[in-house]
Amino acid sequence: MKHFSVITALIATLAVQADTRLDDELKYYFDLHTVQDEGYEMVTNYALHGDTLLTNLPPTPLQLLNIGRWKGIGRRGTGMECDSAGRIIIGRYDNDTLAVGIRVDSAGVYSGDFANGLAHGHGCSIDSDGTYFEGQWRGDRREGFGFSIAPQAHLRIGQWQQDRYLGERMSYTSNRIYGIDISRYQHGKGRKKYPIAWNRLRISHLGKNQKHATGAVDYPVSFVFIKSTESTNIRNPFFVSDYAQARRQGIPVGAYHFFSCKTSGAAQARHFIFNTLFKRGDLPPVLDLEPPAAQIAAIGGTQALFRQVRTWLSAVERRTGVKPILYVSQSFVNRYLKDAPDLKQHYQVWIARYSEYKPDVKLAVWQLSPNGRVAGIRGEVDINVFNGFQTQWEEFLEEMTLK
Repeated sequence: MKHFSVITALIATLAVQADTRLDDELKYYFDLHTVQDEGYEMVTNYALHGDTLLTNLPPTPLQLLNIGRWKGIGRRGTGMECDSAGRIIIGRYDNDTLAVGIRVDSAGVYSGDFANGLAHGHGCSIDSDGTYFEGQWRGDRREGFGFSIAPQAHLRIGQWQQDRYLGERMSYTSNRIYGIDISRYQHGKGRKKYPIAWNRLRISHLGKNQKHATGAVDYPVSFVFIKSTESTNIRNPFFVSDYAQARRQGIPVGAYHFFSCKTSGAAQARHFIFNTLFKRGDLPPVLDLEPPAAQIAAIGGTQALFRQVRTWLSAVERRTGVKPILYVSQSFVNRYLKDAPDLKQHYQVWIARYSEYKPDVKLAVWQLSPNGRVAGIRGEVDINVFNGFQTQWEEFLEEMTLK
């Protein structure tokens, strides 16, 4: 049973490597999820018991099932073989069919269901770099729901397709925290102007891409961000009145500034501070950062851009006493935010991602749709959801609002 002892030692080594994944990731997950979320019980089981590779080892004695000739009978029982790719498999066979087992190769270890000699069904794996995955497989690829933890990376939980992570599919219920963001466009375009009926605000539609709502969509507006300024010379003429109305209705409110690459971060910060109201209990100020590639190139590249961004953030934090939030798109995250690791580490993110899948970042707020509907507002409205539930929302308000 030399091969068996080698396999056991390799699995044990990989399990130790997998244990280096950060416990903070699980704490972060449980802080922001409940049993209502898909996969919650699977992650809970992992947090309590760790991976299941070692406990899935079949009992000895083993048979070498693919050595010699077989006539008239199929392989049956627990055995060990090498598949056509040279991978060692220990598994249970019935009528010549491998149903469940453990497979080892240079890439790592897989333990779970098989079909036609391939990982298929529910299973877990530990790669040679210590990455752990548990979930659904099809034809040796991760397919369907699962979660993954990698050393020096955050937990990924949600849907997978052809080994590619798509994201977490959120279920929308009445106990989530929803909000909106508005600008002058919610008051009409051109000569037609429409008031907002602040005493009637209710979210009635989450947007065209959001199809996983449970029950009727009829949610209160629990927060609102209002555009205040842009660049160094643009103001929202409705900001002051909308801000006052939101506070009058008891809705937590914050202001945002639309950043321009054509003027300095310091000048834009002065413009925002001078034209914006800041009161105790307000949400953190927001920097709306979504410059096109041509403007980033014109300013001198991403490092030049982020120098101006840091200047704005520092000036506004000095004035308000709280760290601003960064509003960015998913494409901006993918292309540019990796060049500013300090911003990713120290600033909360409000991200625009118009997909059914939750963004694969640590975030405060997700703008999930640009075309929702809100009773009391004419036309389409941006719909947002806070990353957490009521307890986390109360903690956010306690820690992040202006004092």
